Amino acid sequence: MATAVEGALADEPLLLYRIKDAVRVLNLSRTVIYEQIRAGRLRTVKQGRAHRIPASAIHEYVALLEHEAGGDQ
Repeated sequence: MATAVEGALADEPLLLYRIKDAVRVLNLSRTVIYEQIRAGRLRTVKQGRAHRIPASAIHEYVALLEHEAGGDQ
């Protein structure tokens, strides 16, 4: 049975994404996600051994792609 806290959190947007979640959200392959991280185009944070992608980093990455495609004109 879910607690009230779990129910409230279920309605909250994610703040940190696992790599597999970023793959789904960005509709990119796992390999491309890791390439973008290595290139410094997609920020991550590290908690212990786990890498997470902040929601803000996903938004920044999409904005970067739009800028590169001429979306800021």
